[in-house]
Amino acid sequence: MAAALTGPGDTVFAADTGAGQAKSVGYIGDGADKFAQLETDLPSPNRYRDASGAPGPDYWQQRADYQIKVRLDEERRRIFGSATITYTNNSPLALRYIWVQLDQNKFRNDSLSRRSETARTAGTRRASVGKGDSFSFNALRRHQSFKDTPHGYDITDVEDARGRDLPHTIVDTMMRIDLPAPLNPGETTRFSIDWEFYIIQEAAIGGRGGYEHFPDNDTYIFFLAQWFPRMAAFTDYTGWQHKAFLGRGEFTLEFGDYEVEITVPEDHVVSSTGVLQNADRVLTREQRQRLARAENAESPVFIVTPEEAAANEAEKSTGTKTWVFKADNVRDFAWASSRKFIWDAMGHRQQSDDHPLVMAMSFYPNEAEPIWSKYSTHSVVHTMEVYSKYSFPYPYPTAQSVNSWERGGMEYPMITFNGYRPTKEDLVDERTYTRGAKYGLIGVIIHEVGHIYFPMTVNSDERRWTWMDEGLNTFLEYLAEVEWEENFPAFRGRTNVLDYIPSYMTSSNQVPIMTQSDSVLNLGPNAYSKPAAALTVLRETVMGRELFDHAFREYARRWKFKRPTPADFFRTMEDASGIDLDWFWRGWFYSTDHVDMAITGVREYKISSKDPDREFPLDRAEDAALYPEPLQQSRNRAAGLQTRLQRYPELGDFYNENDKFTVTNKDRNDYQSFREGLSDWERTALDRAVEDGEFIYFVDFHNKGGLVMPLPLTLTFADGTTEKLMIPAEFWRRQAAKGSKLIIRDKKITSIALDAEHQTADADYADNHFPRQIVSSRLELYKSTGKARNLMADMLEKLKGAKDGEAGDADKEVPLAPAGN
Repeated sequence: MAAALTGPGDTVFAADTGAGQAKSVGYIGDGADKFAQLETDLPSPNRYRDASGAPGPDYWQQRADYQIKVRLDEERRRIFGSATITYTNNSPLALRYIWVQLDQNKFRNDSLSRRSETARTAGTRRASVGKGDSFSFNALRRHQSFKDTPHGYDITDVEDARGRDLPHTIVDTMMRIDLPAPLNPGETTRFSIDWEFYIIQEAAIGGRGGYEHFPDNDTYIFFLAQWFPRMAAFTDYTGWQHKAFLGRGEFTLEFGDYEVEITVPEDHVVSSTGVLQNADRVLTREQRQRLARAENAESPVFIVTPEEAAANEAEKSTGTKTWVFKADNVRDFAWASSRKFIWDAMGHRQQSDDHPLVMAMSFYPNEAEPIWSKYSTHSVVHTMEVYSKYSFPYPYPTAQSVNSWERGGMEYPMITFNGYRPTKEDLVDERTYTRGAKYGLIGVIIHEVGHIYFPMTVNSDERRWTWMDEGLNTFLEYLAEVEWEENFPAFRGRTNVLDYIPSYMTSSNQVPIMTQSDSVLNLGPNAYSKPAAALTVLRETVMGRELFDHAFREYARRWKFKRPTPADFFRTMEDASGIDLDWFWRGWFYSTDHVDMAITGVREYKISSKDPDREFPLDRAEDAALYPEPLQQSRNRAAGLQTRLQRYPELGDFYNENDKFTVTNKDRNDYQSFREGLSDWERTALDRAVEDGEFIYFVDFHNKGGLVMPLPLTLTFADGTTEKLMIPAEFWRRQAAKGSKLIIRDKKITSIALDAEHQTADADYADNHFPRQIVSSRLELYKSTGKARNLMADMLEKLKGAKDGEAGDADKEVPLAPAGN
């Protein structure tokens, strides 16, 4: 038997708006679909990858060790290299051929990347061609650079360990080398490759490496990435990963040891993956002493001072010098070289048996001052401090930040290429820098050094799943930025990623996060910001920090120096936390639904005693509150108009003296019968409920965006106190579009706010309060600035003289005209 409910006089009512219904919810079974187990979509567990998300008992990965000699021809901006590669087959299969990546071939005019460009994507990484039939100056510069210089690898020799030519076939950005005999499981083969290529001018063409030219004093910074033939990955889940490099989907690589000799102009300073082996040959005694002091310094120490860098730029020696580096168990190798480099360093101590001391170092030109000496190396150290808390101790002996371009960044083992420096406009009486440059620099260094953890150590497949390194790394970058300072402007001036991401998640120009890297639309929000937002929601709202941090740390530990897939990440997070997250992965990573939850109705009740002597007076008051007297009636009374009953009292009768809420003996008898029909426990429960006087609320929610999420509520009571209530996402498991929640409290609720702390990425907060709130803001008065052209006055204007060297807007459009005949 159900207890009767009655509402007090100030009951709150609301109607469902029915607006914004997402197509992905609102049908029978939508809740079951949202919470369907993901195992049917993930690869089946096997001996290589366990159902828990851990490497299986037969997990394997290949290994590639390199001995390289490389020479930089600064005058011709050309690289000459020779590598001996030792390749170990740890797979259970015999290999009759192996594949090598030739990433520089992306810049050949006949490459798949160049030939498959659309008109919209033919610009540099800094700017597209333009909108419609337009052509930017950046795109024109890029076109001319490709026209002037042939790019791509020139492979001059491929030999086995005995000096015999090995048959090889180049397929765009890949090269197949046919082996003289199958390479059986557990066996090793050694071969050598000689090559050369012209280095791209990165500002003109756009890439992950290249050179920057400083025309004021004709100097260069060279930053070399994807500069040598690298072994393609051979994996248990895809075999050879030899999908062509199109520019967006980055790299899948094998771990190995490197010994690299780098020959550069004598006055150059080299930053590189690995540890310098011949400091006594390439550094002065004073520089070596400074480097030793830096190990225990509490702030960065100059190894090469600004004055020494300026002197190097002016001298431009003609001799050469060879720098030797060794790097153990890395998946790649990069380096930078310039006579312009200032070099500072400081030691970072950590709890690690392998690398208790890490040298944090920065390399940058005088043009980068004063911002780089102030923030770069500190940002490197800060990254290691924060990332190690959530994963593992920094795994290498050095961590370096190199200023290599205008903005943006790129990562490699132990070395990162980073942008942001003061522009000429910032050079007034003294060097200044913008707010954007400051936080952009700190943010990009944290991001790129963070990549040394993901994917340089947790070695995910960037060619297939960009989000596995960019998204996880952006999430950790966000944690580090918030720990750098409060209100860090991490996302286009905003601190909270969950306030930034809804505009993307509600757009039509998007694909699921799980889309293959080269087909992703809007790479930045798709692969960086949205996964970071998802993990933020997971940590702060769904799982809680303790469970999330433990599970994430377990994932990092399990896959350190191994190659995880998305299934390994998903399974580990569930395995280590004990929480079913299939609904979360399905919604955030496999769909384009967005978060938009609404409170559509709230109804307030109390338990009715059904005693007419108690309830009817309350019903009378409630009725009066709900249905006020008609306006005509009150105005007639105010005007002094008398009703006929007032003028003829004899017309009154029993019903004029007793309204519909008058208690009768029948009502009392019915109440007595009701009481007698209750069992003892029901009568006791009813009497207690009436005595307690609790308030009962039915709160209606509408999932307008389609993405099921928890419902964080803030309840405000009549006495001014508040309560936070988290309704878990499983609330939606039967019906994903609409649902009602029963809330019982001993105090009257005056308002309910949904996601008041902005922790779910809700796209529309206008319907997240009950009662509704008026949103306050300000309007700026608009003044028209339209002005008609005065041709006569324009003709009388004096012609200005040309100013040499003015840069102007780098993305202005080139004027186009019909070609004619």
